Amino acid sequence: MTAKAPSAAAVSKPPSETLTPLLTQALPNVKGKTFTSAIVTFPPAARAVPHRHGSAFVYAFVLEGSVRSQVTGEPVRTFHQGENWVEQPGAHHQLTENPSRTEPAKLLVVFVSDTGEELKVNDPGS
Repeated sequence: MTAKAPSAAAVSKPPSETLTPLLTQALPNVKGKTFTSAIVTFPPAARAVPHRHGSAFVYAFVLEGSVRSQVTGEPVRTFHQGENWVEQPGAHHQLTENPSRTEPAKLLVVFVSDTGEELKVNDPGS
């Protein structure tokens, strides 16, 4: 009997993140802009596909666990519970992952975006 190599279909992709919106509110003093807050949950070893947040300004705060992140032009950083960061409008998020194989990670994310704009646009082919 000959062993077969696993087919491409047998190779599993890492789990992905889940975004759960909390509040969406048009900013009354900034015409055409919307404030959105959300919880982003990363199961163990979860990885988001490369993406952008359009013209949104993004603030992220780590509620639980750790998140490894890289935006184009910046080094890879690991953020731990209680740490936070911002992403400028148009930033390309190349890496977002939970580096733990056993513990989940959770973020509070705030977007200030153009009203009606998609909050996350995955890279083509991702």
